[in-house]
Amino acid sequence: MNPYLENPELWSEVHSRLIVAIADEIAPTLLPNYYVAIEKRIYLSTPEDSILVGIPDVSVISQEAQFSPELARNSTNTSTATLAKPDEPQTVTIALAEDVQERYLEIRDTKTGMVVTTIELLSPKNKQAGEGKEAYLRKRQRILSSSTHLVEIDLLRSGKAMPMQGVTKLKDYRILISRSDNRPHAQLYAFNLQDTIPKVELPLKVGDNSLVFELKPILDGVYNRGGYHFRIDYSQPPIPAISRKAATWLNTMLAEQGLK
Repeated sequence: MNPYLENPELWSEVHSRLIVAIADEIAPTLLPNYYVAIEKRIYLSTPEDSILVGIPDVSVISQEAQFSPELARNSTNTSTATLAKPDEPQTVTIALAEDVQERYLEIRDTKTGMVVTTIELLSPKNKQAGEGKEAYLRKRQRILSSSTHLVEIDLLRSGKAMPMQGVTKLKDYRILISRSDNRPHAQLYAFNLQDTIPKVELPLKVGDNSLVFELKPILDGVYNRGGYHFRIDYSQPPIPAISRKAATWLNTMLAEQGLK
């Protein structure tokens, strides 16, 4: 995994490109029995530090002034009123809610349209408190309670990992394969920045051979087509930060490739 692609300024684009690239890669092998649908999940996201903006009731003359005898007498003798100069305001930013669209893949039976396998590529909002995480967890639970297989790809070091039991050692990245006929057990492929991204099997219908899925060349293709080689400043540390041990390894790799 290239940790620079995890930068929040890049990941949304990387996510979109990678979803399409995965679909294009696996679709020809699945035909004619299956096809790959690109679906989207939409929800309303409000930043945690957002503020509620209310509109107060406003009148030109206050309730007290409307019933003031003094004001009533003066109003018969004058045609204009002088208003006090308002204080200078501050310019502030209001955190607004936004519509968020997250794309995922479904492997469907060509004849029936039935969803056989769902492939999810996690986004930062799926791993931090808020509606993005709640929406994803609801969807995840629906899949785990159904006859649909789940493939969950987590290429983000930041945020909290998805709930699962029996993890012996938490690593940087994860690919989870949950077969509907083997639940509650699932296969977890966990790997660190220095490790090779493992090959996994995409489960299909009972009786059909699983599809061997290799993420690394697909990710490399996204990197090349997106021109990230020219867009990333490798003289700067990646965001989010990595450990000192990982940084030493990364700097060696970048030096060998002439990027640093």
